[in-house]
Amino acid sequence: MLGFLKQQWFILGIAAAAAIGFVEPDWGAVLQDYDIFSIGIFLSFFATGLCLETRAILRQVRSVRAPVAALLSSLILYPLLAWGAALPLLPAEFIVGVCIIGTAPVTVSSGTIMTAIARGNVPLSLLICILTSFLAIFTIPVMLNLLLSVGRDIDLPVLHMLGGLALKALLPLILGLLARPAAKGFVKRYSHHLSIFQSGIIILVIFNAVSNSADDLADLGSSIITVTVFMICLHVFMLVFNFLFARLIRLDHASLVAFTIHTSQKTLAISYIVWAGHFAADYPAAFIPAIICQLTQMTLGTFVADFFKNHRRSPAHT
Repeated sequence: MLGFLKQQWFILGIAAAAAIGFVEPDWGAVLQDYDIFSIGIFLSFFATGLCLETRAILRQVRSVRAPVAALLSSLILYPLLAWGAALPLLPAEFIVGVCIIGTAPVTVSSGTIMTAIARGNVPLSLLICILTSFLAIFTIPVMLNLLLSVGRDIDLPVLHMLGGLALKALLPLILGLLARPAAKGFVKRYSHHLSIFQSGIIILVIFNAVSNSADDLADLGSSIITVTVFMICLHVFMLVFNFLFARLIRLDHASLVAFTIHTSQKTLAISYIVWAGHFAADYPAAFIPAIICQLTQMTLGTFVADFFKNHRRSPAHT
C-alpha cells in the first residue's frame, strides 16, 4: 500500500486537491490574496529552465523533420481537431476550455519522464518541449482568437495576452536557462526535489481552479462525464495520430517514441495562466477540460510508456 501511494502520489494529490477545492472553495481565495499561484508558476518555469540540458538538445536540431512535425501537430493540428470535435458535443464553456488546453504547448516533466521510461529519445523530447513552449507564446493568442471568434462574441486582447505569457512563462524559462551553467551542481543534487516542487505547483493550480468554479461544477451534472469521455478519446486519438505521423516522416524508433508520447501531451501551467488571466470570470468551469487532460495523459501515458519499453526494437531494426 505504501509503495502504491509513493508511486501514484501525484495523481492522488490531484484528486485530493480537486475534492478539497470543491468542499472548501474559500481556501483558494486565501492563497490568491498572497499571490501564491503566480509566484509558484514563475518558480516552476524557472526550475524548468534550470533542468534543461541544452547541449544534448541542440544536437537534435540537425534533423528538422521531428521538431517541425511536432510544432505542426501540437500547436496547429491539435487545437483545430479538438475545437472541431468539441463544437457539436460539448457546452460552450467546455469548448472554451478545450481550446485553451488544445493551444497550449507540450508538458515538461511528465512527457520527458515517460519518454525515458519508454527508452525513447529524451533530447528530442526536450527539444520538442522547448520549441513548443517558446512558439506557443505567440501562437496561443492568435489561435484562441481565431477559434473562439467563430460563432460567438469573443474578441481577445491578443497583444496583452502575448505580453502576459511572455512575462509569466517565457521570462522565467529563459532566466533558468541562463542560470543553469552556474547551478549545475545544485540541479544535479536536487533535480528530484525540483520535480516534486513542479508537481506540487500543478496540484495547487488544480486546487485553485476547482475552488474558483465550485459553485458552477455543482450545476454541470452529466456534462462532467461527457467532457471526461471527450478528453480521454481526444488524447487516445492524438497518440495514434502522432504515432502514424512519426512513421510517415520515417523517424527512428527512439525518436518515434519521444514524438508519440511528448507531442500528444499538454501543459497545465500555461493553460492556467491563460484561463486565470482572461477567462476565469466569464467561464469559471472552462479549466475542467485541462484538469481532465492532465489526469488522462498521466494515466494513459504510463501504459503507453510501458508498451514501448516492452516492445522496443533492437538497433538492427531502427
